Amino acid sequence: MTFRFDNSYARDLEGFYVDWPAAPVPAPRLLRLNRPLAEELGLDPDLLEREGAEIFSGRCLPEGAHPLAQVYAGHQFGGFSPQLGDGRALLIGEITDRAGRRRDLQLKGSGRTPFSRGADGKAALGPVLREYLVGEAMHGLGIPTTRALAAVTTGEPLLRQEGERPGAILTRVAASHIRVGTFQFFAARSDIDRVRRLADYAIARHYPELASAPEPYLAFYEAVAEAQAQLVARWMLVGFIHGVMNTDNMTISGETIDYGPCAFMEGYDPGTVFSSIDLQGRYAYGNQPFILAWNLARLGEALLPLLDADAVRAADKANSVLETVGARYQGHWMAGMRAKLGLAGAEEGDAQLAEDLLEAMRGQRADWTLTFRRLADAVTDAGTLRPLFRDAAALEAWLPRWRARLAPDAAERMRATNPIYIARNHRVEEALAAAHAGDLAPFDRLLEVLADPFSERADRELFAVPAPEGFDDSYRTFCGT
Repeated sequence: MTFRFDNSYARDLEGFYVDWPAAPVPAPRLLRLNRPLAEELGLDPDLLEREGAEIFSGRCLPEGAHPLAQVYAGHQFGGFSPQLGDGRALLIGEITDRAGRRRDLQLKGSGRTPFSRGADGKAALGPVLREYLVGEAMHGLGIPTTRALAAVTTGEPLLRQEGERPGAILTRVAASHIRVGTFQFFAARSDIDRVRRLADYAIARHYPELASAPEPYLAFYEAVAEAQAQLVARWMLVGFIHGVMNTDNMTISGETIDYGPCAFMEGYDPGTVFSSIDLQGRYAYGNQPFILAWNLARLGEALLPLLDADAVRAADKANSVLETVGARYQGHWMAGMRAKLGLAGAEEGDAQLAEDLLEAMRGQRADWTLTFRRLADAVTDAGTLRPLFRDAAALEAWLPRWRARLAPDAAERMRATNPIYIARNHRVEEALAAAHAGDLAPFDRLLEVLADPFSERADRELFAVPAPEGFDDSYRTFCGT
């Protein structure tokens, strides 16, 4: 099979990675192939169905592949780790897809590397399938994301806290795997030359129009801030909680990456946390916009020497970008909220209108997804909306104000904006439990539903039903891959 590799990261950034092979696996089996994504990448799905087990396990990589482990640093829950890196992943190369976009292919769970820090570098089946599912759910929602090309079982049992689990490897596709933490690694070592080389590479790859800007590094910082502000706003609009917004999990491209302890919020509560390791709620749903700005401040620190030779002027330039982050985020969030609410145009009181609805929801823990979806029905009749609220008094007071602001085609627009199906936590867990028992039918069915989250169908009614009462109160997710 021809992959047409053109490995610019390996070619242009020597010293930013370690060449490393995948660990041997005893009996690889192709569990699932993302055929639409394979076609998008210009690959032959039928050939991959036959040869994918060997390729995506790392046992027999295609000609031109260059497996390597990337190095980076990162702030993890606020504490700086000066060296992290791909401890369980290998970038095997880059290809250009049918649309002319350069895409990374990465094996995740392919064994120990020099950056493994004592871990086995491998992945269990459950976390691999979770990332596959949630990444495709985000893609279906139109949110920039890394995606799964394939899931392979290795034939090797792994010992985890919950017991013995089947080993697996995910093949991940990304615009790139350059992170805020990649810049931090070299900045922490005062290696300004490599920070500059990385910035030049990132500009050429992701923001080529900035190369001729009067101050290209400042323009690059602004572009990343804009991409990240838009991304986090889109997370918030669908109730997505990343769960581990460390700087090594924030991409320069503006794609969502690393679906470990992630989940979708059901009952609205800004303090919602599902991650088993986020004991202080640092990355709670409502904190994500603040962490966005915090992480961008860390990127600004890494870029300071490139912004100006004078330290004071450099700090002033970085701060001039940081001061816009809140407005950037709020602008994207408000534009999305106006669409979710079906509002006509833009008026000064729209932000308060949205906040008042959220406050009415918060007191009731009203389901985030269904509340916005059923608002389309409430344009004429709130009958399907009221049952989502234990006490609908605040909602009833809000509805007339909202209706006065509606666009003529509000209901139709709202149904095209507000999904009816998300990767609900109990459905994800059911699919993973069945997969562990050897039954992939629930996984496939959920994947099919999540690929078309805006089209409501009678035969998919169960996928719109919230989790049983109390489920989310004790539900926890883990960094399992």
